[in-house]
Amino acid sequence: MAIEAGKIAPSFTLNDQDNNPVTLSELKGKKVLLYFYPRASTPGCTTQAQGLRDTKAELDAHNVVVLGISPDTPKKLTNFINKQDLNFTLLADEEHAVCEQYGVWQLKKFMGRENMGVVRTSFLINETGELEHVFNKFKTKDHHQVVLDYLNSSS
Repeated sequence: MAIEAGKIAPSFTLNDQDNNPVTLSELKGKKVLLYFYPRASTPGCTTQAQGLRDTKAELDAHNVVVLGISPDTPKKLTNFINKQDLNFTLLADEEHAVCEQYGVWQLKKFMGRENMGVVRTSFLINETGELEHVFNKFKTKDHHQVVLDYLNSSS
């Protein structure tokens, strides 16, 4: 079960696509959209990332930093960024430790098979490090709009 709004966001440090460490607590003072996705370069994850890429200016206007997290390697993340011309940071959670911290590493069923994986979920973290909102009901093509609608209604 994913963690709920109103709690302090669990802190972490993960390497980005360039193998540079990114620490959540160093982003205090900005809103952070932490979005967890199953795997880079798959159709749904590509659609979701493109939506965020295309609305970056609007997200910037709300002082929102976008961080995508998946169990991919930094090399796969670099390829994803380059192929899709992404304009935000992707983080490698190869051991899925942060996914587990946030409660998004769960048993999933697909085509009659069960396996552990990332349940697509996004967390909006406010400027003081508190989980402001959890987005877990959206289609990949609408994810960016659901986030923007929330930001526009709460500002």
